Amino acid sequence: MRWQRRPLIMLLSEGQMSDYKGAALMIDAFPKAKVLLGDKGYDADWFRAALADCKITACIPSKGNRKVPIPHDTALYRQRHKVENMFGRIKDWRRIHTRYDRCAHTFMSAICIAATVIFWINQ
Repeated sequence: MRWQRRPLIMLLSEGQMSDYKGAALMIDAFPKAKVLLGDKGYDADWFRAALADCKITACIPSKGNRKVPIPHDTALYRQRHKVENMFGRIKDWRRIHTRYDRCAHTFMSAICIAATVIFWINQ
């Protein structure tokens, strides 16, 4: 089987928009995956049901106000820190952290340049 390149799908939402509302806009564009790692901001019954419809297992811890907590794989959830570290390193760049760019494509270009430099420095 040949490796196929999938298009990059990114949603740039308002800063005050809830995490799972932004994810709801992208459910149809999710790549084929077995598990989705998410923080407590993605804990919603309808979002878990939508992931189940796509045959994706949700590894999302329950919010504190849930009457019956839903169990999750804690060992797998610990791997999420790698993604958080990557966002932390990208936000070290002042231009990205404060979002100086008005246009989404210019902002995405700045993110790509920062990610390239961070990758290049780590090599």
